[in-house]
Amino acid sequence: MSRKLSHFDPRGAAHMVDVGEKASTQRLAVASGRIRMRPATLRLIAAGNANKGDVLGVARIAAIQAAKRTAALIPLAHPIGITRVAVEFTLQKSPATVKVQATVECRGQTGVEMEALTAAAVGLLTIYDMVKAIDRGMTLTDLRLEEKRGGKSGAWRRRKAA
Repeated sequence: MSRKLSHFDPRGAAHMVDVGEKASTQRLAVASGRIRMRPATLRLIAAGNANKGDVLGVARIAAIQAAKRTAALIPLAHPIGITRVAVEFTLQKSPATVKVQATVECRGQTGVEMEALTAAAVGLLTIYDMVKAIDRGMTLTDLRLEEKRGGKSGAWRRRKAA
């Protein structure tokens, strides 16, 4: 790898990257993750019968809030004027899984990858929190960036598994 790590100065000290001279461009990032659970837990979520209410509805709101608050959680992340956050859930029966996909957009001088990843992670954590009373063995997995667009480095998309 020939790229240097931008959050470290020449002496190796952590610092916030100066984006002041970067051009504002339209930026987009998509992140995803999964939570595996018992089949009965998935059925409960799908039916909307959890004691705490609409699990996916609450998880969607939590994910959106998380995207907006990423700079408060990730020490060197910039506060960003987000223009859109979309959160989608897909339920899969075998294995019993909920997949989250978070899409974040802005027009700015730095990307929204961390915002999309934070949204996906908090969406999954909220699902766990809402049904943990019946299934503490759930596993969060596969949190990852799927795509990013905009900025000097251009577009990047995760390759599909062969």
